Amino acid sequence: MLTYVKQIWNSKDLRNRIGFTILMILAYRFIAHITVPGADMEALKAIQNRNELLQVFSLLTGGSSENFSIVLMGISPYINASIIMQLLTVISPKLESLSKEGESGRRKINTWTRWLTFPLAFLQSYGMILLLNSQAQLPILSSTSDPAVMLPVMLSISAGTVLLVWLGEQITENGVGNGISMIIFASIISQIPATIGQNLFLAQNDESRLIPFIAIVLLTIILMVIVVLVNEGQRRVPVTYAGHGVKGKNGQSFLPIRINQAGMIPIIFAVALMSFPGILAQFLVNANSQWLQDFGSTLTTLFSPNNFSYLVFYFLLVVAFTFFYVSITFNPDEIADSIQKRGGYIPGIRPGKQTTDYLQHISNRLTLFGSFFLGIIAILPLLLQFVFSSASVGSVTLLISGAGIIIIVGVVLELIRQINAMLVMHDYKKFY
Repeated sequence: MLTYVKQIWNSKDLRNRIGFTILMILAYRFIAHITVPGADMEALKAIQNRNELLQVFSLLTGGSSENFSIVLMGISPYINASIIMQLLTVISPKLESLSKEGESGRRKINTWTRWLTFPLAFLQSYGMILLLNSQAQLPILSSTSDPAVMLPVMLSISAGTVLLVWLGEQITENGVGNGISMIIFASIISQIPATIGQNLFLAQNDESRLIPFIAIVLLTIILMVIVVLVNEGQRRVPVTYAGHGVKGKNGQSFLPIRINQAGMIPIIFAVALMSFPGILAQFLVNANSQWLQDFGSTLTTLFSPNNFSYLVFYFLLVVAFTFFYVSITFNPDEIADSIQKRGGYIPGIRPGKQTTDYLQHISNRLTLFGSFFLGIIAILPLLLQFVFSSASVGSVTLLISGAGIIIIVGVVLELIRQINAMLVMHDYKKFY
């Protein structure tokens, strides 16, 4: 370990990149504590203590909702914009051809994604402000119906999201790792010390809370190990290339197909869709019509994280979105065509349609396992809360959500790969 750290320190370029990344993350954490002027913080704290949906949102945004920060929406509008552009790439032939143009095409798509981020952030900020205000006993902002009050706040929050996107891009270009992922990673990690401290404080006053807390800590560690193994797990399909080996012999290679091809994207889809009925219900319960109030109460009951039906819907959505996402990102026709053009074939499988069907069959089987794995990881922390509460053992605040575990593991693994690649390049440069 010390040798590895010493190698990193001896590489000046890598050392500078790591330092730059740390500075950008510290800048983000500083910005996350800048409160929007005019907000009533006491009213906001009262909401956070009794609304579990907002507690989960606060976890993913690094506590920015607790502070009513100028980065209230975090990086979520950019993620939504990226998902929309990815879906449009599949639907629109023009965008599909642009995505195949290499680096220049990706830059254009990224530019359009950034342009789409601001209006999404502007609209989402309006909905979030209304949601927070509707939950408060005292108004957080003086008047949500006054454009002179709302517009400056919405513009500040939207500008905060754009600033985070810029910080993320600076990390990607001048630091280590993917900048957007690093910001989300920092958001999740920043909440862990406060969560541990809160649970330990509660355990001092009520020893019954200590058992579920220890269980969740141990389970979190076990889940991280399992997620690492599954994320790194892959099916290596053998591919033979005629005449590409030593002395004209056939060359052997492998086509890796990962178990978890979708990463955390299905969970983001599912969380967004599952949170929408809850947000809608918050408005309907305050409606003038009685049937709208009843409908809002029904939605609140069905889509409450404490309800078992919520877990079932959540799990099924994660499974469905996993298959949907893999279907648009994994194209067996293109892979089979690429293998054939390079003079390769899968032993025992004919080139062309049989290869396509074979790859599709493998992908479907791996996706089935991966989707169930993602679904279980997503609902397991909530399921534990449900079990602890039903058994009257005591309940504690979740240490890390299922999505948080997947994000942390994915970011750390990618960071290690990039650092190792930079160390290899540093060693190569010694010979020039």
